[in-house]
Amino acid sequence: MEVYLVGGAVRDDLLGIPVHERDWCVVGATPDDMTQLGYRPVGKDFPVFLHPETAEEYALARTERKTAAGYHGFIFHTAINVSIEQDLERRDLTINAIARGADNKLIDPFSGRQDLEQKKLRHVSGAFAEDPVRILRTARFAARFHHLGFSVADDTLKLMREMTASGEVDALVPERVWKETEKALGEKHPQVFFEVLRECGALKVVFPEIDALFGIPQSEKWHPEIDCGVHILMALEQATHLSADIDVRFGALTHDLGKATSEKSKLPSHHGHEARSMKLVRSMSKRLAVPNDCRDLAALSAEYHTHCHRAFELRSSTLLRVCERGDAFRRPERFEKMLLVCEADARGRKGLEQRSYPQADYFRGVASAARNIRTDDLEHSDLVGAAIGAEISTRRLAAISAFKSDYDPPK
Repeated sequence: MEVYLVGGAVRDDLLGIPVHERDWCVVGATPDDMTQLGYRPVGKDFPVFLHPETAEEYALARTERKTAAGYHGFIFHTAINVSIEQDLERRDLTINAIARGADNKLIDPFSGRQDLEQKKLRHVSGAFAEDPVRILRTARFAARFHHLGFSVADDTLKLMREMTASGEVDALVPERVWKETEKALGEKHPQVFFEVLRECGALKVVFPEIDALFGIPQSEKWHPEIDCGVHILMALEQATHLSADIDVRFGALTHDLGKATSEKSKLPSHHGHEARSMKLVRSMSKRLAVPNDCRDLAALSAEYHTHCHRAFELRSSTLLRVCERGDAFRRPERFEKMLLVCEADARGRKGLEQRSYPQADYFRGVASAARNIRTDDLEHSDLVGAAIGAEISTRRLAAISAFKSDYDPPK
């Protein structure tokens, strides 16, 4: 029985990146051997065990054989004669196919260390093409290591294009698509994830609503970058500077989906795109099983981002309506996140990345003024039922109007 440190822990250690979790591969053991040593079995498709003290994962060395389309179309084989090299061969990228033995020596049969030095994401073997999830994983690693200068190797990108053309990507399970996307949105450069997917043709299959934005023009006066697809990736990039929250980043990515459905004869105008964007956010979120918090913030941002941009022009009643729809009084944290999405949208434009966004502070002031009016203020009045709500709205409207009158706009 031999135990090897494998995968991301070896890769990140070689890159000088902090290692947060460690996975192990066991060669020369059976499931009975592991349980007799106190390891707890947890794997469903193949033998994986948790260490009795550290709870780290220990998987038996295995090989795999493709039997059907998609992520689940594999048969796994474990035996005491499966070598560490055979186990590494089934992995996705060479940088993830390096092991470290108990003697601290590296087992690197596919030149993963060389690809780390050359900053290349390269597939281990032709078996890469058997699992469409590997396209998503490669795009995610491109997003993760973009700041280090990594890029997808040409031969791997070519293989990813062939996989897309063959229809293999069509077999991706929506839940797995979201799982990889959620991880990608948490990286330093999540926009790279979508750029790589578009480059290999998979974006059109996995996120057709996003892919449809590329090539759609918008007014150069407001959008110097012109292209709607370019804009949303710029907005996503700006969102990463403003927040580490996945829902804020997802909201920035999807706020303009409706522009792909604007009337071609009226381009570059996109009248009414907000409502269309909101509907597309909801339908896409349903298809991919996007968590409710992400879906709701994205839908809210899609519907009201132009209201936020025009904050200084809005009537008091409209300002109150946006606050109410944004749940600024009961869930101020979500309203704040909506303002961040709007700021990312405003700054996600060519040459305007450093622009100020006073509209957000203005709306914060509006919400604060209205929030000071509470139901408790009327507990000794003669009002009951709906009349209390109406009076609260009247007082909040007056508070917003007073705030507007006293507001000193930035010079």
